[in-house]
Amino acid sequence: MMTVAAQSATQRLRITLRGAVQGVGFRPFVYRLATEMSLTGWVLNSSAGLVVEVEGRTDQLSLFEQRLEQQRPKASVVTVREFAWLAAEGSTRFEILASDHDSGKTVNVLPDLATCTDCREELFDPENRRFEYPFTNCTNCGPRYTIVVDIPYDRPNTTMRDFVLCPRCREEYENPANRRFHAQPNACPVCGPKLNGTIDDAVEALRQGEIVAVKGIGGFQLLADARNPDAVARLRQRKHREEKPFALMMPSFEVARTYCEISPAEVEMLESQAAPIVLLQPKLGTDIAANVAHCSPYLGVMLPYSPLHHLLMEECRFPLIATSGNRSDEPIAIANEEATVRLKDIADHFLMHNRPIVRACDDSVVRLTRGRAGILRRARGYAPLGIRVAQELPPVLAVGGHLKNTVAIAVGQDVFLSQHIGDLETLEARGAFERAIDDLCRLYSFRPEAVVCDLHPDYASTHWAEKSGLPLIRVQHHQAHVASCAAENNVEGGYLGISWDGTGYGLDGAIWGGEFFLVEGDHYERIAHLRSFGLPGGDAAVREGWRSAASLLFEVFGSEQVAPDNGAQAQRKPRLDEAKVRYMLERGINVVPTTSVGRMFDAVACITGVARQNRFEGQAAMLLENEIGALRTEEAYALPGGDWEPLISAVVADKIAGVPVPRIAAKFHNALVQWILEVAAGAKLKQVVLSGGVFQNRYLTERAAGMLESRGFEVYTHQLVPPNDGGIALGQAVMSKR
Repeated sequence: MMTVAAQSATQRLRITLRGAVQGVGFRPFVYRLATEMSLTGWVLNSSAGLVVEVEGRTDQLSLFEQRLEQQRPKASVVTVREFAWLAAEGSTRFEILASDHDSGKTVNVLPDLATCTDCREELFDPENRRFEYPFTNCTNCGPRYTIVVDIPYDRPNTTMRDFVLCPRCREEYENPANRRFHAQPNACPVCGPKLNGTIDDAVEALRQGEIVAVKGIGGFQLLADARNPDAVARLRQRKHREEKPFALMMPSFEVARTYCEISPAEVEMLESQAAPIVLLQPKLGTDIAANVAHCSPYLGVMLPYSPLHHLLMEECRFPLIATSGNRSDEPIAIANEEATVRLKDIADHFLMHNRPIVRACDDSVVRLTRGRAGILRRARGYAPLGIRVAQELPPVLAVGGHLKNTVAIAVGQDVFLSQHIGDLETLEARGAFERAIDDLCRLYSFRPEAVVCDLHPDYASTHWAEKSGLPLIRVQHHQAHVASCAAENNVEGGYLGISWDGTGYGLDGAIWGGEFFLVEGDHYERIAHLRSFGLPGGDAAVREGWRSAASLLFEVFGSEQVAPDNGAQAQRKPRLDEAKVRYMLERGINVVPTTSVGRMFDAVACITGVARQNRFEGQAAMLLENEIGALRTEEAYALPGGDWEPLISAVVADKIAGVPVPRIAAKFHNALVQWILEVAAGAKLKQVVLSGGVFQNRYLTERAAGMLESRGFEVYTHQLVPPNDGGIALGQAVMSKR
């Protein structure tokens, strides 16, 4: 027990906080707290984080430490806390010192934050000097990642450095008692960025059914009236986006609720500082055009997250499509001149401004899974927050996969993951991939000692890694999946890793995607997998799910049962493409072996008549899951040891017998869960990790997790990175220490 003398002794406490601790008002908070408690010392930003030295009675310093943790700014994320007791120096006041640029760069750059309540009130207050000013922000909100050029996060290191603060803004910026103290994007109509165009003109264009390109936080967005099917059709045609759903921006939560079913947990996601797109169940009979979501069972909804969006939506008061300012498979436009060239054949009207954007950052996408946000696309609002892992990692660059690409760097125990880059199918997308690597390394003054890539020889990311001149570490795709989930959940000890997706290059050269691994330390043992079947035409089967169906039907019923329609032979002349596939299967020509659960989803979706092809990745699987609806049954098809033959036979029999598709879909999903339980029981490890794009399926994930947990297993799913290939780079970085 501390004596009275020890409690009253004067000491000095040094506190170092690492994580997302800059640009959130941490220094003025510390200043106010220390001043209130009559403590002396200083606080500063360094390239490694936030450093505080505070002097006073020992008991007061202990209380200061407690309050620092309990009352710290809401937007801050502290990953490491370091404390050291020092001898008193006799300081007489508390002050905020200039930033220290000399230490190693391990601080997290904060994501862009949605407009806070205080700034929204100012935005619509006619008496406020920032009334209707579209660049209003403070330390609690506004752009961060998309404007920062270097760290530490100070105004000279942002794109705001060319906007000289007026006297009133300067006073706010220098006053520790003001919520705009050291708010780096601080500005007003006198000294800040300006629109070149008017909100009224943009709103009128939207009302007239035109497509409007708006320069947002992380790049240009294309807006259109979501109630106008002709406007939506023109946007699809111009953007070359056939069926993939469009996201919606609603004027307010109240309006969103008239269009969608929204649970309390989904409300929290919508109104969070990240303000992502949230996948919601639409209500029937609304005026949203049918071609907005097309065949998707969900509406992707977000609320206004910048002052410009708030001003636009205040005038519109109706749902808008808000999609990336690009053509499909191309990067988002971020510069005015670039946008006027690249988007001239898409947009009818432009609304731009003169605040430069350093890097493109798309809108994040989340879906409620297991009662919490499951990230499907990690970008604005989340990137580039570091992920703290259990062990020190070598300084490596991880270049991710080919689809839904992200890249990452490992700095000590932190892995900094880039924003979503996208599919590396085009030269433009590969240019964005290379810029993201350069940007991340430059921002953190990072020099990788090695580069980690996928085994797949044809991935654009693998090609880049091979030409980089750095030592190369190759990591198997599905092992990286489970490693990423285990790393973000800090799983210790042995675990069963389950990695299910559509496509990944296996250690045997086949296409994997239905894998079980026993993981002990750095050792991955593949203990089970889906029975292999052929993909006629290879990559063509990814887009044309009927090819997977034809292959499975061929294996079960023979050559005469290749036509997949309804799982039975229709009385019609076979299609030419089906005849070609039959020829391939009979002779084993251009038939690639696979163990992919994702491709089996495609096959069952086709056999049941739900979908013959994927117009976008995962479409057929999504539609098959949606067929289940509110139906709940314990029935399950047999899938013994991952052998799909009895399952396919039963699916076909049920379809011919007229069993409703929702019941077939539920029995198929339940079969997969029963197989997971079977393997988990045999593995004799209590920790189970679920990863891979198939686990974006809410029904499958929640049922598997629930049934495993009811049997005493600890189940880990993704929270910080997507289960799809957007999380691969984290797993690659973690596996580099093998």
